[in-house]
Amino acid sequence: MIQTDILIIGAGPTGLFTVFEAGLLKLKCHLIDALPQAGGQCSEIYPKKPIYDIPAFPEILAGDLVDNLMEQIKPFEPGFTLGERAETLEKQEDGSFVVTTNKGTRHQAPVVVIAGGLGSFEPRKPPIENIVDFEDKGVAYMIKDPEIYRDKKVVIAGGGDSALDWSIFLAEVASEVSLVHRRNEFRGALDSVEKAAELAKVGKIKLYTEAQVKNIYGDENVEAVVIKHNDADKGETYVETDAFIPLFGLSPKLGPIGSWGLEIEKNAIKVNNAKDYQTNIPGVFAIGDVNTYEGKLKLILSGFHEAAVMCQYAYQLINPGKRFVMKYTTVGGVEGFDGSKKEAKKEVVQSIS
Repeated sequence: MIQTDILIIGAGPTGLFTVFEAGLLKLKCHLIDALPQAGGQCSEIYPKKPIYDIPAFPEILAGDLVDNLMEQIKPFEPGFTLGERAETLEKQEDGSFVVTTNKGTRHQAPVVVIAGGLGSFEPRKPPIENIVDFEDKGVAYMIKDPEIYRDKKVVIAGGGDSALDWSIFLAEVASEVSLVHRRNEFRGALDSVEKAAELAKVGKIKLYTEAQVKNIYGDENVEAVVIKHNDADKGETYVETDAFIPLFGLSPKLGPIGSWGLEIEKNAIKVNNAKDYQTNIPGVFAIGDVNTYEGKLKLILSGFHEAAVMCQYAYQLINPGKRFVMKYTTVGGVEGFDGSKKEAKKEVVQSIS
């Protein structure tokens, strides 16, 4: 039995940052994740994708963000159970919880924090009859390593942030990038829409709006796609390509967590955001993209904030009646469980006479 103060389900950015905030409160953490490595979607789905809304980082690759978080929590020596899915949650007589994985590993803690992002994912596939035949042969539903497309022709389909961001990124990697969207308006960030339009003007991206990819051609691998235009007068366009990447999003599933008796709304866990991000089960919290409440923003930085607030209340549950005086890390530094300490920098004040 693995015992800890806070058991975290999900080792994505929000779960990793929880280790840091808990560590400042001298609380030990252990993380469970179905993926074989920490980092969640950032490591598994888009490690080379740039992220633009992390404070103090104008741009940072998703994989680098995970590396930085792992370095940040190193002093607190968290435990990890990776490659195993949390299956069951059992309340014990002493008020603690036991979480058992699909491989039978048992974990016990007084506080459980669900930080599992949006759960497990399945790509939303376009209705193209032979698309399955070309999966891993030029058809991909996510981009892990953009270097695969170096000097190749790429067709991307979609109208959201992922389609726009990857079209912009690959414009400097691939020999040719075509972006196909069934509408004239895009759903992504305005800045990304403007960048894509600028790149289209200078010929870096070929834009096909009010159109959809209807067929894929090739012998062993993808060799071409047929784009059907909504305007019948425009007919169809045959585009030679080495890769077709439909980015229509991922369909999230909560998996076994959905049967734990939690209050669920639209495939997300309802929490008390006015106080502590606790679920309807006392002692079980949900933070990050997996939770929902009025005004919820599904951003990494929102998960970071929720982790910080949640840890304060978790401390009170674990140490009832004990008062903790919070000190800013700029004043108190960061001390790990091994006794090592990163001292805060002391300011030297000089008087000018």
